[in-house]
Amino acid sequence: MMRAAWYDQQGLAGEVLHVGDRPDPEPGTGEVRVRVTYSGVNPGDTKKREGWLGSAMPYAEVIPHSDGAGVVDRVGSETDHALVGKRVAVHGAQSYRPSGTAAEYVVVPVELVTPLPDAVPDDIAALLGIPGVTAHRAVFGDGPVSGGVVLVQGVAGAVSSIAAQLARRDGATVIGTVRRTSDLNRPGLPEVDHLVALDDDPGTAIRRIAPAGVDRVIEVALDANADLDATVVANDAVIATYFARGERLSLPFPPLLFANVTVRFLGSDDFPAVAKRAAMDDLVAAVASGDLRLRVGEVRPLEQIADAHDAVDAGRSGRVVLRIAAAGLADQT
Repeated sequence: MMRAAWYDQQGLAGEVLHVGDRPDPEPGTGEVRVRVTYSGVNPGDTKKREGWLGSAMPYAEVIPHSDGAGVVDRVGSETDHALVGKRVAVHGAQSYRPSGTAAEYVVVPVELVTPLPDAVPDDIAALLGIPGVTAHRAVFGDGPVSGGVVLVQGVAGAVSSIAAQLARRDGATVIGTVRRTSDLNRPGLPEVDHLVALDDDPGTAIRRIAPAGVDRVIEVALDANADLDATVVANDAVIATYFARGERLSLPFPPLLFANVTVRFLGSDDFPAVAKRAAMDDLVAAVASGDLRLRVGEVRPLEQIADAHDAVDAGRSGRVVLRIAAAGLADQT
């Protein structure tokens, strides 16, 4: 039996999350089993648990979390046995599947694991999946950005901070925004070419930096920022958005129309599999080369999963991970 967290109804973390023993999973054809060392906690995981936007329980019981890292300890038939003993990052474990990484073992299709070089530690690898793949798709879903200008809204966020670093790595000029002028010196912000505060005439500031407009907008709150985006976009620009605060959007149609803007909506669970695979390969390489730097904010044991979910829901600074493996295995990876 393995230790795992699960819920069998939706609701508040402290009321519906349980920790206890569950049967050890076994890999089937084309699958691998991973001994999990760290499990990443994302807003998407807590939203599924809460029943966000009226979503129902997809399975009678759910072991949460899509992202994680660990060591392959078993493989199913038609799977390369050379993977056994390899350190890997896991992505999409609980995407249209009942069992995620908040457990000592997780079984996933082999396509959902990415081998890790020594330069990428497990706790950082556990942060890559949902936010990293979303950021990669936001930046590169409409082609390379080298030589262009990329505006990254809310650059302190998990997705946006990765997007800013990936865009700079590709050779773009990156303008990041923060909510208030007092945030301009906030510690932990990713390195960007220009930083603009949204409370100090951001449209003028961005147009001063990019007189011809920005080529791509990575948007964390399209409903809140649509007017600003319409003010600063270049002709044929792309606005790539992965969140909005409301369920319906009101967009400034004429300026977006006349600028021939494309609005790309990003739902990470439903990206093409080939895009996810390419993104994870690129993300791991970027971490290994030092071009992508991530920071773990809180590390909690599996037994504190409810507190970890509450920390994510509260928007505390820094990413949250669960330490799953016994100390010996985690320290060896």
